[in-house]
Amino acid sequence: MSQSSLNRKLTQAFGILLGIGIAIWVLRGFGILTFLPGGIIWLFLLGAIALLIISFAQRTWWRF
Repeated sequence: MSQSSLNRKLTQAFGILLGIGIAIWVLRGFGILTFLPGGIIWLFLLGAIALLIISFAQRTWWRF
C-alpha cells in the first residue's frame, strides 16, 4: 500500500468517525438517542483525533 493511499484511508476514517460522533452528539442533544452513554460519544471523538494524529505522523515523519 502506498503512502498516499494509506493517508487517504486514514483521512477518510477520521471523517467518518468525526461525523458519527457529531451526529450521535446532536441526536442525543435532541433527545432521540438518550439511551447512549456519553462515553460512546467520547470514544468516537477521541478515535477521530487519534486517526488524525496518526495520519499527520504518517505523512510527515514516516518515510517508508
